[in-house]
Order: sequence, then C-alpha cells, then structure tokens
Amino acid sequence: MRLVKSLLMMNILIGLMSCQDTLTNDEWLASLPSPWTLTNEQMSKMLPQFQQRFPDFQDRLKHIALWRVGTPYEIFKLGEEIEPDPDPIIRYDVSDCTGHNLTSLAAAKSSTWDEARENMIKLHYKADSNGNKQPTYQSRWHYTVDRITMNPGTVDITQTLLPLASLDSVNISLNQKEDGDEFLDLNWNRDMTAHYIPNNQITKELLAKLPTIVGVTFVKPAYFKMGIVMGHEGMIIDGKHLVHASQSAGETVKLDFLKYYFPEEGPFFGGIMIFEFKQNS
Repeated sequence: MRLVKSLLMMNILIGLMSCQDTLTNDEWLASLPSPWTLTNEQMSKMLPQFQQRFPDFQDRLKHIALWRVGTPYEIFKLGEEIEPDPDPIIRYDVSDCTGHNLTSLAAAKSSTWDEARENMIKLHYKADSNGNKQPTYQSRWHYTVDRITMNPGTVDITQTLLPLASLDSVNISLNQKEDGDEFLDLNWNRDMTAHYIPNNQITKELLAKLPTIVGVTFVKPAYFKMGIVMGHEGMIIDGKHLVHASQSAGETVKLDFLKYYFPEEGPFFGGIMIFEFKQNS
C-alpha cells in the first residue's frame, strides 16, 4: 500500500510539472503566489524556479519585475537595520520606486533570500576606501543619478542612444542646496554634469532602440535647486511598458510608458535618463 501511495504521489507531481511546462510565461507568473505574501523561506524556494525557467538574465529580471506588479506601495522602507534607519536591507512585502528596481535586480541575481540580501548590499551601498561594502546610512547610494553614473550594477546608457547635441544637461552639486546647505546629512556632495533626453526626443522610435528591459529615471528640473536631479525611477519593458512602484496608484503597476509620460495635462518631468541592469557587478 505504501508503495502504491508513493507511486501515485510521484505521478501527481510529474503531472503538475508537466502542466507547468505547458504554461505560457504570463500564465506561469499568474499561477505563482503574490511575492508580497511570501516569507523569506518561501522566497528562497521561488527564486530557483525563476533561474530554471528564465536562464537568460535579462529575461529573468523582466519576469521578476512583472511578477511583482501589485506590490503595495510604501515609501522609504529600506534601511540598514540599525539607527538612524532600522528598516530592512531588503524586502518584498512593500516597495517604492528605487526599492522596486534594486530588489528586483537583487532577486534576479540570486537563488536564495540570503543571497539576494547580499546582492542588495552590493547594489545599494558604496565601497569604502578598502573596497568593502558595509550597509550604513552614510554609504548608501541616496541619489539615483549618482548611482547610475558610478555603480557598475546600474549603468547609464543615455549618451549611447542619441547624439550629445540632442541631449539636455545640468551642472549640479548633488546634495547641495542653493543656500549651500546639505539636503541630506551626509557630509558629502558631488559636482557632476548629468546628460538627459529632453521631452521632445522621447518617442516611439527612441523606445524601439532599447533593450528588452532597462531602467528609466525621470528628471525633475524643479529639484535642481535642492541638489537633486531625479524625481522618480522605474523600468521600461519591451520598449513600451513602464513597470514602477506608483505612489498615486498605491502599488506597483504596469502601463504604457508614453501614455504615462505624456498625460493630457502635459509631462510632469523635464526628461529621462536610461540605464542598463548588469548581472556581473
């Protein structure tokens, strides 16, 4: 009897696996539990399934990002697990725009929760003078434009998409307000020039040039006086769809990029920068 039960269970498992193999990628994602409901241990069981189904890194990142559509939005919920910001280093139960990009990238690089946490530290923190990365408030990449122009995990490709003459630029001292004070208490600033794609160059033709999945950051000129370049970030998928953690929607959403960027009342931003997600960094 025990042998019969074992054989029956084996046949059931084989049948389930065969059924999974016949699903389209969209159907497979829809069959999974929502990532924001999973424990750390359950997430560790899910990540190898993405590794197996999507051996190509960019394809895997794309589908992890799509799986996370619906994640509840909460802003500034990543930290160092110590004061002054005791929030978790990595989490999947809630997300904001930067959190969605970086934690999705960490997941795509990883087969377990612990590995994803270590990869998040590599992505979210600057190396010290000895080349070591420790999660501290001071060493965090607080500014998106700083991260995408200096961090090898998220690499700015804006200037490869259009001639330099077609781009706009801003000379800025990051983290330094007009009155000379710091925006954040970091004892740090960085003088730089940021080149970005202006609104009149954001077209279907431009999007068609993009890889399957890229990061996009949204330039906010009104923030320049505060030592800030970007007001938001997300992902562009298949040269058409924006996946981002939306404060107004209260969750991570997928929508048409151009419809989002050019609403009837006019764009909220002054341009964009595009960056690639790197597997080995």
